[in-house]
Amino acid sequence: MQPPQLTVGISPRKRHGRVVITNPRKWVTSDNDFAFDDGWFEDDLQPMPLSTEVLIDRTQSIIARNESPDVGFDRSINPYRGCEHGCIYCFARPTHAYLGLSPGLDFETRILAKPDAARLLDRELR
Repeated sequence: MQPPQLTVGISPRKRHGRVVITNPRKWVTSDNDFAFDDGWFEDDLQPMPLSTEVLIDRTQSIIARNESPDVGFDRSINPYRGCEHGCIYCFARPTHAYLGLSPGLDFETRILAKPDAARLLDRELR
């Protein structure tokens, strides 16, 4: 089976240093399990930083509800979507797929800030 093409135009040298190096459009599918050389064992490879793009998210609510049995809480508040930390296990990654972005590199490099978070929280708690 041929590995799928990466959907982001960033060279492997620039991707090195982030947790996720692919940019899949779907989070989990049966056809995205493949082996490839990710370059981690190349001694001469120097990581080059990726730039982070901050976009404005004009969301209408700030309290997110969660019904997942894997997460130990049912509500959360977050003033942004996406995260540069790049924790591969983050439960919030699928929200980028819901927005038409990738839960891979887009989650780590395209952060959606919610500038109205405080006002929205005040309104929702009232």
